[in-house]
Amino acid sequence: MNFDYSEKIIVLQQKLIAFFEEHILPVEEEVNAFLYNPDNRWQSWPGMEDLKAKAKAAGLWNLFLPKNYGDLSPGLTNLEYAPLAEIMGRILWSSEIFNCSAPDTGNMEVLAKYGSSEQQKRWLEPLMNGDIRSAFLMTEPQVASSDATNIETSIVRDGDQYVINGTKWWSSGGMNPDCKIAIVMGKTDPNAPRHQQQSMILVPMDTPGLKIIRPLSVFGFYDSPEGHAEIVLENVRVPKENLILGEGRGFEIAQGRLGPGRIHHCMRLIGMAQRSLELMSKRAAERIAFGKTFRDYSSIRQEIAQSQCDIEQARLLTLSAADKMDKLGNKASKDLIAMIKIVAPNMALKVIDRAMQIHGGKGVGPDTPLAHFFVAARMLRLADGPDEVHMYQLGKSVIKKYSE
Repeated sequence: MNFDYSEKIIVLQQKLIAFFEEHILPVEEEVNAFLYNPDNRWQSWPGMEDLKAKAKAAGLWNLFLPKNYGDLSPGLTNLEYAPLAEIMGRILWSSEIFNCSAPDTGNMEVLAKYGSSEQQKRWLEPLMNGDIRSAFLMTEPQVASSDATNIETSIVRDGDQYVINGTKWWSSGGMNPDCKIAIVMGKTDPNAPRHQQQSMILVPMDTPGLKIIRPLSVFGFYDSPEGHAEIVLENVRVPKENLILGEGRGFEIAQGRLGPGRIHHCMRLIGMAQRSLELMSKRAAERIAFGKTFRDYSSIRQEIAQSQCDIEQARLLTLSAADKMDKLGNKASKDLIAMIKIVAPNMALKVIDRAMQIHGGKGVGPDTPLAHFFVAARMLRLADGPDEVHMYQLGKSVIKKYSE
């Protein structure tokens, strides 16, 4: 197990950090003010396209794709991409600049790995170019979607078309004005074996019958311009060629999509926690209470020391999962993937909470990223499978390992 970064990745890290320092950090407050202004909701910050062009020119584009796909992917492994995702996690909206935002990353991976040549040409290429955005429609309000076999949206074959009916929510990316395509998960055969009932299909956002009901906020944050939408699909018709891979292959696709996505989420969480640690350390060195600087209080030092330990533990565990995925694939890495998905969001919540406490009133307001970090980390205890599902499966696996 060797997690030393290669020369290639060290160079990319340096380029990415330099890009942040030159182009992103100077406008962070301006972008935040724009995105948090309700008058600008569902609009991109006007300078975003210029930053994307600069990132593309610098070779910092589509860094997430683990295998080469034309000239627009550097073909990094999961282990190589992980430290880059951590850097992007330091500013919540920065991933878009490098075309590395969820759910686009997962959708591009699905199309690159499972899409037909026609699907790739029509949807993957413009996504990889950054010309359009996408959404992923899986979770439903009527059922416990932590068990994806509960999903009720129907995908029924009718001649040369499929007809889709159902309601989805927490459809990330659905509110973005540039969102042109959605990947929808639903049932093509409710009588098939449990994990062969589901399929995934491509639905253009302007298809008749697809209606955005409302945006959903997360603790008051709308995450504009991507957002999270509640969407109704009422007799939505798409060509049969829009089905991905084949009927009954939805779970197979989902597992291929979610493994790398969980690595990305966890490394971004580590980036949030790392920046929170840096902010609380600076705060501790600057503030005075009861005649002493914060850093001179033992309790403050303990909070900071514990945070450093927690972050490094989560970082190494996530790198271990990424390394095993690269060497043995998603299935062989499922226990480690479950571990990081349990550990990283909870770790980030603890570290961010400590940072907010040390900041006092400033820590819960709009003048630091801490409040939004906390909300993002809390949401990620649910996204891509709640803690309980990962612990249930991991516990089952561990018991089997040591009892048979």
